[in-house]
Amino acid sequence: MLEKEIERRMCEMIRKRGGLSYKFTSPGNPGVPDRLIITPAGVVWFVELKTEVGRLAKIQKWQKSELEKRGANVRVIHGWDAAKEFVNEVMPNEV
Repeated sequence: MLEKEIERRMCEMIRKRGGLSYKFTSPGNPGVPDRLIITPAGVVWFVELKTEVGRLAKIQKWQKSELEKRGANVRVIHGWDAAKEFVNEVMPNEV
């Protein structure tokens, strides 16, 4: 499955559970995660989506590390099954 299809499906699932999913771009800061996910409880996640075989670029690894150093919730998701698991994990009871 293409990354954009995984992203579309995951965002729809998040919306149906009452969460928000914003496309994240930060001009002048390459490698930032694809999405900002905000759960109904207000927990914020930075999410980088990949296909099952996709890899992080060096700059993406660095950005992930910088976010984590500051206590941010960051997740790299590989494939649709992992995307579903993530949503079920961070929004288990929301409908």
